[in-house]
Amino acid sequence: MQYAVRRRSSSAAYCALSIKCGTRDEEGFHGGIAHFVEHTIFKGTSRRSATVINGYLDRLGGELNAFTTKEEIVLHATVLKEDLPKAAALLFELATSATFPEHEIKTEKGVVIDEIQSYKDSPSEDIYDKFEEMLFEGHPLSGNILGTSASVRKITREELLRFVREKFRPECMAFTVVADIEETRMERQVRKMVNEVFGPDGGAFAKTDTTWTERSDSAEVNCKTSQEAMLAGPQPRQFDKTLNKRNHQANCIIGGLAPSLYQNRERLATVLLCNILGGPANNSILNSVLREKYGWVYGVECGYTQYADTGIVTISLGCDKANLDKCVKAIWKELDKLKSVTMSDRKLKAAKKQLLGQLAISGDNGETQCLSMGKSLLSFGKIAGSQENREMVDGITAEDVRRMACEIFATDRLSRLIYI
Repeated sequence: MQYAVRRRSSSAAYCALSIKCGTRDEEGFHGGIAHFVEHTIFKGTSRRSATVINGYLDRLGGELNAFTTKEEIVLHATVLKEDLPKAAALLFELATSATFPEHEIKTEKGVVIDEIQSYKDSPSEDIYDKFEEMLFEGHPLSGNILGTSASVRKITREELLRFVREKFRPECMAFTVVADIEETRMERQVRKMVNEVFGPDGGAFAKTDTTWTERSDSAEVNCKTSQEAMLAGPQPRQFDKTLNKRNHQANCIIGGLAPSLYQNRERLATVLLCNILGGPANNSILNSVLREKYGWVYGVECGYTQYADTGIVTISLGCDKANLDKCVKAIWKELDKLKSVTMSDRKLKAAKKQLLGQLAISGDNGETQCLSMGKSLLSFGKIAGSQENREMVDGITAEDVRRMACEIFATDRLSRLIYI
């Protein structure tokens, strides 16, 4: 169990319990079980019913939520700081004593299946899931987070209990807090909860303080290490496929494999590259060309998702079918420029400042901070401070960016999926 607190001058408090297991860890279980656990974990514990759980923090003016990725399940809460102990205790209770009542499972299957079906009405989301499925074919990362309607229907209570028993281990958990509280008091409370749930030695409890010290060396025992994960990484594959979805507009994704979470320099260069090419700002290259200059699209973006053993970079857009070929040609043209021309020092400096500004503004949100801390602890065993992040970004060179453009956007590594 890893634990971190960060002080924030506010009456609101944020806490999260992050567990290092997700969709990629479903071998031996029906597809979508990680996400289904996230849904049904709120449906009753050995102490509280679903009704009590649903209203417990609401009555305090707080919020209780959760989400699932391909590598984590995260339970998190937002409350007034005086109610933080109650929220923290509830998260631990949910993670360790959920009962998964049969009648609640039956009801929630209908909810999740409806969620699966709703994605079919959102081509921009459905196409991304399909693209990852095809790119990672044969690898655990290919699985859809939601599963399929058929796989969800087959999930049983015994399977849910077994998944939690096998995956929700203390050495693969991180508890994080962002609040204006006295740290040692919160530490005592968390340590007490960990000891009550896992026993005095069961939690391998390791705390970081407000200056982000590292966790103990034993914190990742029995968790898949980055080196092991990288050896199991997916092999590159390429495809170019068009599917007739009878949509009003065309949706397109172009992308391929990219650096993993643990390839530090390459990862940061890729983050900078993607922000320059198709980040959220209006001055990103693809937005400037495809939207502002020609008016061919409402939105275009370049996304980068990092996993333990690989990553994926995608360029995605939706446009009128008549403009699709023009959009794709414009994208290839801009990619060729990034691969052949080294960015000037002035442009690189401006791009770095923009990225650091975006990160600082995004990270100023308490909930974002709390969730980011959990991800960092599970992945790296520490939380980098703002100065360390700045130094890492400042260390990226123009040649690093150009080199990553050449590797990621090499024509023999890119795949394309089109919905029309």
